[in-house]
Amino acid sequence: MSISPIPSARFSKPPERIAFLASPAEVAQKARQKLVETYGDCALCDAEVVVCLGGDGFLLEVLHKVVEHGIPAYGLNCGSVGFLLNTVSDEDLVARLTRAQASELHPLRMKAVGRDGTRHEGIAFNDVFLFRQTRQAVKIRIEVDQRVRLPELICDGVIVATPAGSTAYNLSAHGPIVPLTANLLPLTPISAFRPRRWRGALLPSAAIVRFTLLEQEKRPCAAVADFLEVRDIAEVIVSEDRSITATILFDPDHGLSERIIAEQFAE
Repeated sequence: MSISPIPSARFSKPPERIAFLASPAEVAQKARQKLVETYGDCALCDAEVVVCLGGDGFLLEVLHKVVEHGIPAYGLNCGSVGFLLNTVSDEDLVARLTRAQASELHPLRMKAVGRDGTRHEGIAFNDVFLFRQTRQAVKIRIEVDQRVRLPELICDGVIVATPAGSTAYNLSAHGPIVPLTANLLPLTPISAFRPRRWRGALLPSAAIVRFTLLEQEKRPCAAVADFLEVRDIAEVIVSEDRSITATILFDPDHGLSERIIAEQFAE
């Protein structure tokens, strides 16, 4: 996913039609009830903006719902990390939405082929990753733009992350944090055994990555694109899908670009 930060506010006038979605967590449900009592509620299909109450994972779920409606999502952190969310406060919500700045997101598209020949597709605003299904490491051949770059990677798995997703699973696997304007996708191994010194790569956002599973019966592998999981895969192709755009809103001076920079200096 590449992200294009937009310096101006999203709305030319205060939004009137707001949809509120909350995670099942009690704190999120209570916060939603309070906001609905103050600002009313609107069906998602008629809304100008959706306000998401929960954690980063719930915001990703909401993005998958709202992308077809073409409306922006403004997250309020009722979870733990809240990297993609804004802080909860008593400040007027409509005023915050009016001032909010937008970042446009283009997801990754995963095309997976199962060992039985079945085909599966999914999009990921966070990352696409492969991981072993049994105690044995998997063996994966990696091609980038139809050229074999790694004939055999023995590992627990491998990740292709988006810039926003580079601070999530990718970072925990010791992958690099990618600035939003870099138009790069980190490719990061999970517990690489051979080649032991390989730490991954930074790929252009236009790259097409193909993973081919070796010794598939002996070393079964699954693939995940955000919330879609496919088991017993034979091949996975990952590329950015610029035909799809989702928009996240952030309070001024707390945009996603700033958060990614700040994360690189966190203790």
